[in-house]
Amino acid sequence: MRISVQRCVRRATSTLRRHPGAWTMLVLFLATASFGETVDRKPIPLDPAEHAFGALGASHEREVEVAWNRYYDHAGLGAILARLNTAFPDLTRLYSIGQSSQGKDLWCLEVTALSVGEPARKPGMYVHGNIHGNEVQCAEAIAYTAWYLCHQYGRLEKITSLLDERVFYLIPTVNPDGRDYWLHDAHTSSSSRSGLEPRDDDRDGLMDEDGPDDLDGDGVITMMRIKDPHVSGRGRHKPHPDYPEHLTVRARPDELGEYTFLGWEGIDNDGDGQINEDGPGGYDMNRNWGYDWQPEYVQRGSRDYPFSQPETRAVADFVRDHPNIAAAQTYHNSGGVILRSPSREGGAMHAQDNELLELLAEQGARILPHYRPAVTWKDLYTVWGGEKDWFYAGRGILAFTMEFWTRKNLYKTGDNPSDAEQAEFIDHVLLGDGFVPWRPYEHPVYGTIEIGGRRKEWGRVPPSFLLEEELHRNMAFALYHADAMPLLKIRDVQIETLDADLFKVWVTVENQRLIPTRVAQDVQHDINPPDIISIRGDHIKVLSGGRVTDRFFRRAEAVEHRPHRIAVDTIAGLSTVTVQFVVSGGGEATITVDSAKGGVLEETRTLP
Repeated sequence: MRISVQRCVRRATSTLRRHPGAWTMLVLFLATASFGETVDRKPIPLDPAEHAFGALGASHEREVEVAWNRYYDHAGLGAILARLNTAFPDLTRLYSIGQSSQGKDLWCLEVTALSVGEPARKPGMYVHGNIHGNEVQCAEAIAYTAWYLCHQYGRLEKITSLLDERVFYLIPTVNPDGRDYWLHDAHTSSSSRSGLEPRDDDRDGLMDEDGPDDLDGDGVITMMRIKDPHVSGRGRHKPHPDYPEHLTVRARPDELGEYTFLGWEGIDNDGDGQINEDGPGGYDMNRNWGYDWQPEYVQRGSRDYPFSQPETRAVADFVRDHPNIAAAQTYHNSGGVILRSPSREGGAMHAQDNELLELLAEQGARILPHYRPAVTWKDLYTVWGGEKDWFYAGRGILAFTMEFWTRKNLYKTGDNPSDAEQAEFIDHVLLGDGFVPWRPYEHPVYGTIEIGGRRKEWGRVPPSFLLEEELHRNMAFALYHADAMPLLKIRDVQIETLDADLFKVWVTVENQRLIPTRVAQDVQHDINPPDIISIRGDHIKVLSGGRVTDRFFRRAEAVEHRPHRIAVDTIAGLSTVTVQFVVSGGGEATITVDSAKGGVLEETRTLP
C-alpha cells in the first residue's frame, strides 16, 4: 500500500485534537516513516491475542488457548488436560483411572477449588463421554467444560461458587481406542462404535479379518452402487432431480430404477462370500454394565459378563470409590435427546426420582434448542446393561445420557431436514464439503461400480462453526445439573437450659438445592450410608437424641442406641431436617453433619 506521509500527518494532527490518546499512533508512525517521500507499508507483526476482545460466554483472557471448532485425538485431548493442569494447579488434578484394551490411559481431570474444603467430601459431578468410538464431539464437550470452569473461576460468581462447593470428575473419553481409530482411519459416520478388543463376529475362527476397505484410497468409507435398473428392492433408485450428483431417490412402483446399492466400500477379505461382516471390535461397551445386564443372545454386544471390559471396569471402580458423586451425565451422539432411565419397561425408577429427572430435563431442553427429554425404553429402544441405569439403580446417582447434536440445528427450524435440505446445506453453506462425488471403480466381485456419498464427518457430528455452540450449551446443562446437587447448611442451632447443667439442643439442617442427599433408590436399597447428625464435646454427655417429627410442638422420635448420632435416611431437596439432643455438662459442643453425597459440616457452640 502506498501512503503520502504529509497527508497522513495532517490527518493524524486532526485526530489528535479530537482524540489525545492517538499520540501513540503518531509516535509509531514518525519512528518508521521518512518525510517528503512515499514508503511501502506492511502490517506490523502482532500477536492477535493481545488485541482481542471477548464476546459474552467465555473469557478472552486465556491461560490455555484451544481452538474449539475441531476434533482432537487421544493424545491431543491429553495435551489439553495437561496444559490446564499446569496452568491451574490450584483448581485441577490430573490422573488416569485405568487403561483401555490397547493400553491408552483413561484421563480424568478433577476440577474444584482445592484450597476450599476437602475435594473428596464435596458433592461430585461425574461426566464421561465417547464410550462409542465414533461419537467424538462428546470428548470435546468435556474438555471444553474443564477449560471453561478453570478460566471462569474468580471471574463469574456462579462458577466460583460451583468450584468452591462442588467437585467435577471430567473424563473426556472412555473409549480412546475407538476414537483414535475413527479419527485416523477411513470410516463411515457410524463405524468404529465398538472398542477394539478383537472379536470373532462371524464365528469362523478368525477375528477382525473382514472389515470395510477404503477401495479408492481417498481416506473415506462411502457407499458402493451399481447401475442395474431391472433389479427390484434395493435396485429401485434413481438420481435426485435437484441433486443428482449427491442423492438418489426411490423410483416409483411403475418405473425402472437405475441403481442398486451394494453397501459400504469393501471386498470379501476372507473368501467366505460375505463383505464387511467382521470388522475390528464388534461389541458395545454401553451394554456391559452391571445392572440389568443380559447375555449376547438377549442383548447384542454385551460381551461375556458385566464389566468384562477394562474400560467399563475402570469407571465402575472409580465411581464406587467416590461415593460423593451425586449426579452424572454420559455423552453420546446423536439426535438431540436428553435420555433418562429406565432403559427397559418396568426397570428401576422411583416416582419421586423420576419427577426430579423430568424437572431437570425440562430445563435442559430450554438450554439446548431442539433437544427433547425422553425415557430410553419408551421413546428410543430397550437397552440391557446400560451405563446410566447402573449409575442410577446400582449407585443411587441421578444420571442422564445426552445424545449430542440434532440436524434441526442446521436451519434452526425445529424440523428434521430432509435429505434434499441436507444436500442444500452442504452445497450452499458448506460449499460442497460433506459429499464425496461418485466415481467409477472396478470391483473384484461386482465389476464396474461407483463409489461415493456422504463423508463420515457428516450427520452425526456438527460442522466446525456449529461445534462450539454445541459444546457450550451441553456444558451449561451439565453445570445446571451440578448446581442442583445437595448443598447443606446448618441453618439453626437452639439451646434451651433445663437445669444447671442440663440442656436441650435443637439442630436444623437445610438442603438448599433440588436433589436430595439420597434419592429414593438409594434409600430403598441402602446403597450409601444414611446422613448422620451428631454432637460431641469433652465435657458433655448425650442423654438422648432423636429426629423432630413435629416442628411446632418439637416432638422428637428418640433413638434407642447411640443417642449422640442421629441417622437420617435423606434430606430432601429444598427442605430441612431438625434433630434434638438432651445433654448434660457444659463447655463447647461440636455439631457435625456427615453426608456421603452432601458433604461434611461442623459448627461449635458453647453451652451456657
